[in-house]
Amino acid sequence: MTPFGVYVHIPFCSRRCDYCAFATWTDRHHLHEAYVDACVEEIRRADLPPASSVFFGGGTPSLIPTELLLRVLRAIPLAGGAEVTVECNPETVTPALFDAYTAGGVTRVSFGVQSMVPSVLASLGREHDVAAVQRAVRLAASAGFASWNVDLIYGAAGETLDEWRRTVDAVLAFEPPHVSAYALTVEAGTPLARDATRHPDDDDQAAKYLAADGAFAAAGLRWYEVSNWALPGHECKHNSLYWSGDPYRGVGCAAHSFDGARRWWNVRTPDRYIAAIGAGRSPVAGEERLDGDARRLESLALALRTRRGVPAEALSSSDRDAVADLVDVRDDRLVLTPEGRLLANEVAVRLR
Repeated sequence: MTPFGVYVHIPFCSRRCDYCAFATWTDRHHLHEAYVDACVEEIRRADLPPASSVFFGGGTPSLIPTELLLRVLRAIPLAGGAEVTVECNPETVTPALFDAYTAGGVTRVSFGVQSMVPSVLASLGREHDVAAVQRAVRLAASAGFASWNVDLIYGAAGETLDEWRRTVDAVLAFEPPHVSAYALTVEAGTPLARDATRHPDDDDQAAKYLAADGAFAAAGLRWYEVSNWALPGHECKHNSLYWSGDPYRGVGCAAHSFDGARRWWNVRTPDRYIAAIGAGRSPVAGEERLDGDARRLESLALALRTRRGVPAEALSSSDRDAVADLVDVRDDRLVLTPEGRLLANEVAVRLR
């Protein structure tokens, strides 16, 4: 059976981080119930096939009342053994929350940790402290989830390489089955974008990536996508279907969907989304259609980011020579080296 994923966007946060350009709001908490009603109705209209994975992202999904989140989950038809992930901020986690999640069918949680150094957390505008992270991962490890993930960000203003190594070591001490580590990026329109003194340095981020990759590998966490490492069997099924080019359906405001040839996305604000669904209209704001060549090239670019790599013939012999230090040849496939992962776009533009 072809994997099929459902992404549910929960656009509510208690605070917007300076680097965040996602469709999230801190002043719309009065819309929780109406928003969930609209999500359930969008799912009902869609007549979805059974989902092999469901991912609640945001925003802060763990911020809304648990019963509301689980009401959305109950509306989604699930395949046997489906993976169900909820993103959580560490400060929102309680034993009661996890009891309700596991009883309701959630199989995986992902924590937005970002750093284990207080000054770096402050620089990123995060609300939690190190103690909240420690408590949250202890609860996850004992709650019965099939897997759980720690999200990290490197390259914040003032973060030294030694501080980043402290974060990596502290996270590995939790023995996580999965870690994601992302380079801080500057998004237009954010407070971070307006303050050039806080912009990350490419060389600094490269050094931090290689340091993390080495430490994760030594701990048994195998990279399977440029920014993701996992113990065998703990790879995120939902994110993997994006990189494999499998179909998925987005539910909620600003959510994107893909059916193999067409990509579409919903209106950005929760208010407009609720109004559209309530009036019986489509919430879709736009779409694009991919012809065969564009689809094949996109599939190659996504596959290049993964441990599986791309067929050797995806690069001409001259281009393969030009990027020889960035790729390894494994069973007639080209796989990025650690240094190649830093320059993946240099390889991707040569794909054919």
